[in-house]
Amino acid sequence: MAVQTGEMTASYAKFERRQDQFHNWGPYGLLLVSTVLSLAAGTLIAGPAEWYAGGALVVAAVALQLWLGPRHGCRTPSRRGAVIYALRWAVAFVLTWINPFFAFYASTGYFDTDELIPGKRRQRLGLFAHAVVIAGSQAGGMPFHSWIQWVLFGVMLIANTTLLMMVGHFARQEEQRSRDRAVTITELERTNTALQQALDENAALHAQLLVQAREAGVADERRRLAAEIHDTIAQGLTGIIAQLQVVANAPDLDVARTHLARASDLARHSLGEARRSVHNLAPVALQDAGLPEALQKTVTEWGERTGVRAEFTVTGRAEQLHEEVAATLLRIVQEALSNAARHARATRVGVTLSFLGDEVILDIRDDGQGFDPLAVPARTRAGGFGLDGMRARAERIAGTLAVESEPGHGTALSARVPLVRHEP
Repeated sequence: MAVQTGEMTASYAKFERRQDQFHNWGPYGLLLVSTVLSLAAGTLIAGPAEWYAGGALVVAAVALQLWLGPRHGCRTPSRRGAVIYALRWAVAFVLTWINPFFAFYASTGYFDTDELIPGKRRQRLGLFAHAVVIAGSQAGGMPFHSWIQWVLFGVMLIANTTLLMMVGHFARQEEQRSRDRAVTITELERTNTALQQALDENAALHAQLLVQAREAGVADERRRLAAEIHDTIAQGLTGIIAQLQVVANAPDLDVARTHLARASDLARHSLGEARRSVHNLAPVALQDAGLPEALQKTVTEWGERTGVRAEFTVTGRAEQLHEEVAATLLRIVQEALSNAARHARATRVGVTLSFLGDEVILDIRDDGQGFDPLAVPARTRAGGFGLDGMRARAERIAGTLAVESEPGHGTALSARVPLVRHEP
């Protein structure tokens, strides 16, 4: 829209410049043409007195045009303009009396009547006065010497007046169109300004939203890590302590070795959980790759680790997302896969990342045992890393999370977030 408005403004300005050039230089050109034709047809001038008078009037016509001054945009009708218009008509009338070819110069009055004479009635009178001069020239020049010239004069006067009425009508229509065009351009410029302000405000809101998401994400990661430590590492360490206590009171060496092996297995498992938690604390996968590559790697490694068939698909034209958006979607996938490994008992998991115009859609589906979304345990809600945690992540960047699940029929998660491109 901004480009179209600029083109309209430039076109209108170009038209105004050409109109100004014609009004400034047109009278001089018409006077020159009239003078050259009059000199070429010198037989129409009776004697030296008329030659001198014609020359003086040509100089007077130039002086009047200089007095009128250059035109820059539309002139405002005034008494001074009306005086110049009347004097110019008088000069044109006498010149056409001397030589009819000066009718070319007389036609100058047709072009700027509305810019010099105030009042519509006076403007029509000025046009009619010039029509009389031009009709007289077309009838053979004044004074008339036969009735045929008078008849021809009447016909030419009617024709010129009719033509002036038609031209005036079209000129008024064009003037109205010009005014409408100017109003339209003004409205478009105002609309473009408002649109640009809205875009700037939207960009600022996006930036503020991402900053808030980053700050809230820090607190969320702390809660999530604390919950994971409680559910995995802390429980593993508790089990190790219990096994070691049994070893301390074991009646024989075989029992002690059995419980030491269990303690060792629990220690390895807890170490693996600790490493996974630290790895998930920061989206390392996004440092050297885009979101599609990071998700592909995450899904593949999760499938290899759990033995579940996991597939990842990208649809649409992939774009480089803002790091906060990419990190949020990666976290949602990590949490969804973690929940699937713990609770779903699925044999197949599919993750799809879709780029759709101004939004990104992330779908995670499994064929596990499913659940009732309305009956999610309160402990999961309080922990902040289950469904509510994923939903909170999406909402922090103006997105949504939808859950569809039913016991025995698997689970489908769908996160929709705005497509905010990477800031270079």
